[in-house]
Amino acid sequence: MTELVNTLNSIIWSPALIYLCLGVGLYFSLRTRFLQLRHLAEMVRLMFDGKSTDAGVSSFQALAMTLAGRVGTGNIAGVATAITFGGPGALFWMWMVAFLGASSAFVESTLGQVYKEKINGEYRGGPAFYIEKGLGMKWYAWTFAIATIFACGVLLPGVQANSIGSSLKTAFNIDPNVTAAVLAVLLGFIIFGGVKRIAQFASMVVPFMALGYIIVACVIIALNIGQLPAILWLIIKSAFGLDAGFGAILGLAIMWGVKRGVYSNEAGQGTGPHASSAAAVSHPAKQGLVQAFSVYVDTLFVCSATGFMLLITGLYNVQGPDGAALYTGIAGVAAGPGYVQTAMESMMPGFGNMFVAIALFFFAFTTIVAYYYIAETNIAYINRKVNRPWLTVVLKITLMASTVYGTVKTAELAWGMGDIGVGLMAWLNIIAILLLQKTAFTCLKDYEQQQAQGLDPTFDPKKLGIKHADYWEKIHQDQAIAPVALSKDAATIEADKSSSC
Repeated sequence: MTELVNTLNSIIWSPALIYLCLGVGLYFSLRTRFLQLRHLAEMVRLMFDGKSTDAGVSSFQALAMTLAGRVGTGNIAGVATAITFGGPGALFWMWMVAFLGASSAFVESTLGQVYKEKINGEYRGGPAFYIEKGLGMKWYAWTFAIATIFACGVLLPGVQANSIGSSLKTAFNIDPNVTAAVLAVLLGFIIFGGVKRIAQFASMVVPFMALGYIIVACVIIALNIGQLPAILWLIIKSAFGLDAGFGAILGLAIMWGVKRGVYSNEAGQGTGPHASSAAAVSHPAKQGLVQAFSVYVDTLFVCSATGFMLLITGLYNVQGPDGAALYTGIAGVAAGPGYVQTAMESMMPGFGNMFVAIALFFFAFTTIVAYYYIAETNIAYINRKVNRPWLTVVLKITLMASTVYGTVKTAELAWGMGDIGVGLMAWLNIIAILLLQKTAFTCLKDYEQQQAQGLDPTFDPKKLGIKHADYWEKIHQDQAIAPVALSKDAATIEADKSSSC
């Protein structure tokens, strides 16, 4: 099984996908004149703009739901594996894919908002919706939907669950079988509660867990601040093959940095638009900018915190493509959360090990919940045509089973299956957003023009020549009808007054 998974990964994660992720991010950054820098203050402001409605969630709740998916085991175990197989330079390429990927996140999340729908009283959207409506390619949309249901419902939950089981075993000696049972019960409670419960859960847990982890990591970095310049220089040298020890794995540094960067921040992967489409906003670009900022939170903050901790303490390993050790700082520990637990425990004895286990539990568990929402949204897309309500029940049971299975299986198999899921979605979505880029850039230009006029931007797809944005067209029709109805009512009242006279 492991050999098959590795073979599939070598095909899906060929150099073509690595360069596609970086190249598309760079292209979108140039096309938007680096919106990830120009609109940084606006991103922060928009996070707290807007309120939830009966049909949608607030911008902040949508951000929290997206971060629930982005901030997961990739931020802890993923960074550790990237450094193990790509050297310290892999962290630089994680930063690079995050910086450039912020523009990709803007494009895909804006498209999700443009083509969203209201299904059973809730906003739904994502790549399947914008592929069908924007490109008119139903077969492609169905391919993405099925691939995403399979990836998020079957392949990806096991990665998160495996890291939870491993870290709790290390910190508290809890049997993975017990962890699997507890996860299944907690997961069932959340996912059977609907999108509102998922949003409320994410908005409560995500800010707390991310901020707490970053603060503790910053304390460790501050205690060793004298080493930070040398560590930064090591990262830069390794990233470009200038370090004598790690120069031979330059290609692996790029590959693993991009691979784990995409896995962690999900920019361009196609998962972010699902949550962003659920937000109730007046203009698609608003949520696009908010989602661009979520990439920064994930990689530049949380992943960097993990990477700095490992490199400052020296408690990590690096191995070459032939498996030979290039650097050994923590013998006998498999690449994954054990690195981070050991590093933090060395700095904070009696606290670090347990803290990482608890943080990873919340990181990974919220990601599993986000995976469910993403898969459920794609089932909702399919059910628009075939109407098979039982598919949602099957998804819930399958995702819970996948979580249990992943908790007790080996980390190598779990990560391999997860990489297949991420790679499939990335290929399908990146091609789609390249073809639909004009719509997203039109939205950005419209948003900036209205903002320059001192207006709170609103979206009129017909004025911009954007077709099949059905939800927004209906909004404008309703707004156009309302003043007419009011004027008719006023005229009727005046006529009644005249006749009574």
